[in-house]
Amino acid sequence: MPKADITCRELVKRFGELDTVAPMSLRFTAGQTTALVGPSGCGKSTLLRMIAGLEQPSEGSITIGEETPNALAKRGGLAMAFQDASLLPWRSVRANIALGATLARKPVDRVDDLITLVGLDGFADARPATLSGGMRQRVAIARALVSAPDVLLLDEPFAAVDAITRARLNAELPALWQDTTTILVTHAVIEAVLLSDRVIVLSTRPAKIVADILIKLDGPRDEAMQRSDRFKSLCDTVLTALEDGP
Repeated sequence: MPKADITCRELVKRFGELDTVAPMSLRFTAGQTTALVGPSGCGKSTLLRMIAGLEQPSEGSITIGEETPNALAKRGGLAMAFQDASLLPWRSVRANIALGATLARKPVDRVDDLITLVGLDGFADARPATLSGGMRQRVAIARALVSAPDVLLLDEPFAAVDAITRARLNAELPALWQDTTTILVTHAVIEAVLLSDRVIVLSTRPAKIVADILIKLDGPRDEAMQRSDRFKSLCDTVLTALEDGP
């Protein structure tokens, strides 16, 4: 089945009398990676959870092609990695990662490759209680990737990972979601520009779109590119939108 755009129409989310997401209409293009950035508590994670089908909009609608998020998730086409790794404590690293594929009714033949990619060689049989917070988060990222989903939702997935591992994952993981429609919530502007085709800057709560910035960078997104004037200019553009937003 061809990958489809994610369409949000007049989306609103309230919790009681608290408006979290203002009326918002936007489209996420199939196959692109989009970063959501904005002040803490502005509604980024709430928007992501609505796209995942974990929260229902107070008003408006979300469709992925002609499907609802829940319908896509039910057939294994949507995966999410949370800030909290939420691993099953009685299952090993390998078994926790494989669960992502099993629930999506997909093959589990990518598990060992992903264990290597996220830097957990030697820990495949370890239980979550024996791992550091950053290591548990790497398991959660691998679990989201193992089913090769059409839509991948990442809620600050690298926040608990040490700087060296974070840099390596930033360099190596995007190749795994190259053809996936990916939405990444992050507070790190450099990370947003590095990993994304597009950065959407949100306002303080209730979230509104302040800026929609296309990230056009030539060549590999390596250390040399990150030192380029073009990369620095894009980071400055995102930072200015964050600072000037309502």
